[in-house]
Amino acid sequence: MGIVLGPNRYGKAQVRVVHVVRDGDRHTLRDLDVRTALAGDLAATHLTGDNSQVLPTDSQKNTVYAFARKHGVASPEAFALLLARHFVHSQPAVRRAEVAVREFGWQRLGQHSFQRGGAETRTATATYDGETVRVVSGLTDLVLLNTTNSEFHGFVRDEYTTLPETTDRILATAVDARWRHLDADADWDAAYRQVREALVAAFVETYSRSLQQTLYAMGRRVLEARPEVAEIKLSLPNRHHIPVDLSPFGLDNPNAVFVATDQPYGVIEGTVGRDGVAPADGDW
Repeated sequence: MGIVLGPNRYGKAQVRVVHVVRDGDRHTLRDLDVRTALAGDLAATHLTGDNSQVLPTDSQKNTVYAFARKHGVASPEAFALLLARHFVHSQPAVRRAEVAVREFGWQRLGQHSFQRGGAETRTATATYDGETVRVVSGLTDLVLLNTTNSEFHGFVRDEYTTLPETTDRILATAVDARWRHLDADADWDAAYRQVREALVAAFVETYSRSLQQTLYAMGRRVLEARPEVAEIKLSLPNRHHIPVDLSPFGLDNPNAVFVATDQPYGVIEGTVGRDGVAPADGDW
């Protein structure tokens, strides 16, 4: 039985770049973490140590900084697309480039003063193979909580089930969402804002009988709001809030005092897509 080299790629991770636009006294700040991954005709470096087709990862890092200066950072998606296309077109051996960007939020305090936001992290991944472009936007750690309008009952019970049924509970999660665009030409910042608004609105307005139901409602709201979104993947960890038994102290607890637990936790995952639109290959 022979031994062969399988799929491979290489790149630079955690390239931190902060870009400042100085428009008079009012400055604009974008804070990014960039990861590059290049694939193509690169077997020789693995098999024989021939590096003649290898663009060093340090060069990839420097490209990120240079492009931030030369082209600016209009949005995470636009910056990722710019880099992915550059690596494929400038390197004969590179057939496919994937550039993933995380953007950290800052809240404006003044013309040139900012406070690091404690909210979610925005993400974007652009993949280019010389012909096809795929753009996936996303966010992580969008923490949402409803203090009521959430139930969970009627579930399967077996000999190991101890969970009590409830018709009124706290529903809390930290949303991890990724949505794939049908094209590579959009107002990325506006699209991001509207998708985020749709996710939050659906969470707030859905009377939830399960976190699965809430997930579908959130995905559906996004697709209704943004026709250029082909599908959205959601991962919703269930951040449990358990009512504290206060009876040893002679006190009742009408859903007023809870203990928030982070381990172990349930996690609900699903994809909501458009009928007739083929799902993307692989785990994007």
